[in-house]
Amino acid sequence: MTSNEKLNDLLQKNNGFLKTSDAVSAGVSRTVLGDFVRKNGLERVAQGLYMSQDAWEDGLFVIQVRYPEAVFSHETALYLLNLANREPSPFSVTLRTGTSSARLSKEGIKVYKVKERLFDLGLMETSSPSGHNLRSYNAERTICDLFRSRRNIEIQTLQDAVKTYVQLKEKNIPLLLRYANEFSVEKMIRQYLEVLL
Repeated sequence: MTSNEKLNDLLQKNNGFLKTSDAVSAGVSRTVLGDFVRKNGLERVAQGLYMSQDAWEDGLFVIQVRYPEAVFSHETALYLLNLANREPSPFSVTLRTGTSSARLSKEGIKVYKVKERLFDLGLMETSSPSGHNLRSYNAERTICDLFRSRRNIEIQTLQDAVKTYVQLKEKNIPLLLRYANEFSVEKMIRQYLEVLL
C-alpha cells in the first residue's frame, strides 16, 4: 500500500478527518503528509488535525484532539448519551484539578475541575454525532456531576435528565448511589429517586 493509499484509507476511516499522529503511526512521513494535505485541499482545523472539504464539521472531535486530557461532562455528556434533546452551548468538559484551563475557557468552553481520585470515575468512550471517538462520563457519573454543579445548571435540565435516566432500561441505580456517595450528593439524589421510582 502506497503512502497516498494509506492516507486515503485513514481519511475514509475517520469520516473525512486526518490526524498527523495516525499518519506517522502508519509509516507516512510528515513531508508526504504535507503534500497530500495540499494536493487534496484539506483544511487544518487544529494542530495535527486536517479535514476534507466534504466532511461534516465536528466541533466535539476537534476539542477532543486539541485537548486529549479533557472529558466531556455535564450537559455535553447528557447530549452524547442521548439524555438531552439538543446540542449544548457551550460545550462542557472536566479536567483534573491543577490542569490549566485558560485556553479552553477562552474558546468559550465551560470547564469543571475534579480531584485526581474522582477523575476516572465513570469514564467511558462514546461517539460524536459524526461517529468520532470521544471521552465522556457515563450516565450515572453525569447525573452526579449535574447535582454537584447545580448552581451552574438550569433546574429544568437537571430534572429532565433524572426523569430520562430513570426510564432507561440499562440504568444502574446501585452504581448511581455509589457515585453519589463519592461526590457527596447521595441525599439529594435519593430524594429525586423516591419521587420518580
